[in-house]
Amino acid sequence: MKMKNYKYIIAILSVFGFYACTDDFIDREPAYSIDSENFFNSETEYYQALVGAYDLLQSSYVNVMLGEIASNNTLCGGESATDVIGFQQIDDMIHTPVNSNLRDIWNWMFAGVNRANYILEFQDKTDFEGKNVIIGEARFLRAYYHFELVKWFGGIPIKGDARFALGDETSIPRSSVEEVYALIEADLQYAVDNLSYTAPQVGRATKGSAQALLGKAFLYQDKFSDAANVLDDLINNGPYDLVSDYESIFENPGENGIESVFEVQYTDAEGAGFGCLQCSEGNVAVGFNGIRNYSGPDFDSGFSFNVPVQDVVDAFETGDIRKDVAILDIEAWAAQTGATYGVGYEHTGFYNRKYIARQGDQNLGDQNLTNPNNYRAIRFADVLLMAAEAFNRSGIDDSKALSYLNRVRERAELDDLNSSGANLTSDIYKERRVELVGEGHQFFDLVRTGRGNQIDGFTPNKHEIFPIPLEEIQFSNGNWEQNPGY
Repeated sequence: MKMKNYKYIIAILSVFGFYACTDDFIDREPAYSIDSENFFNSETEYYQALVGAYDLLQSSYVNVMLGEIASNNTLCGGESATDVIGFQQIDDMIHTPVNSNLRDIWNWMFAGVNRANYILEFQDKTDFEGKNVIIGEARFLRAYYHFELVKWFGGIPIKGDARFALGDETSIPRSSVEEVYALIEADLQYAVDNLSYTAPQVGRATKGSAQALLGKAFLYQDKFSDAANVLDDLINNGPYDLVSDYESIFENPGENGIESVFEVQYTDAEGAGFGCLQCSEGNVAVGFNGIRNYSGPDFDSGFSFNVPVQDVVDAFETGDIRKDVAILDIEAWAAQTGATYGVGYEHTGFYNRKYIARQGDQNLGDQNLTNPNNYRAIRFADVLLMAAEAFNRSGIDDSKALSYLNRVRERAELDDLNSSGANLTSDIYKERRVELVGEGHQFFDLVRTGRGNQIDGFTPNKHEIFPIPLEEIQFSNGNWEQNPGY
């Protein structure tokens, strides 16, 4: 059974004592609970808890959208200047600690941490064959959620192998960025050592997932030699490759293919609503990205957020086959097909074609909230480009860096480059932008490489990270300081 088809059950919610719609980082007491005395007594119960830990990945759709909106790739869009005001503020770089969408990222990623920590808190309670795999996946998931939190907010509170409890916010300090990354590295190394390249079920983390995320964590810390080593091992010994048809990656039949190192699994199950978007089992971003008031072939309507700008369209070289896969020119499409569409706020004429709804995608629920299109969180092309950057910026081997870069370019039907040094670094940055546009990486690529000034409204030494939600600062009773500039 595919992970995306798992149905999350009420019993799991009570196990974790952390409702998905909670407004706070700290646990609330559940109406009833299954405590450690009568849970984690069998492999099945550990597995059920693991499903719960995976479940919060689906709420990371907002991380992906805002990773583009905050960058120089897209404008917020939507219906008007007040449509999802938190998105609009981030797009304009005027966000403050009072921002419900940033609070969502904080709450939902910490919910994922807490669910992983619950497994790890009782990891020694019951033994069974293969438990190290479940623990390895739990530690991968904790690293994934911690990585999202540290790149968005900087240093965060961490508690090791235990759930956060009411009152911890006033006694546990924010750890340093270095301390958070140290835990991420340890978790991922455990996962590398205990997982295999073949998952027990499609959609679960693997050794390759852990290696790729570990390499990425090293890269974000400028640990280029470490990143080069782990990513090179993955490239040469892992089972991954580039698919020949770039367009196929983002269609439903292309999910979980040979280029997929890790995907967030979605399904079109009913039950989503605007009052609890993270309750959706579908990829909510697909509906938000969609064409406003669309009528025509191939695509479904949506809310016209996250619209690409001319600058990123112009970043594609002549003949790059990725351009028409990544960017839908709605005016040209309408002229070609007779389709009609509405014009939303900040209309650019372009849509993020990778993640807009296709007709026939879903059969249940709201087409804009329950789209089953998986998020390709780590693709092999990303791994190749991260490795290229690591080898180049470490000074270890520009020739290897160039070979990995050109491997990606050849798939795009572009000529090989022959650069080195700083010019090669620049070429890698340009390639990452066009290869990965629409996938949520651009803002973080810019700020981690000191290029945040390419973003309109960006203030250095402030906007590299986002503010801790005001409520969390207040709950901590002075224990946590706000990020600089906020």
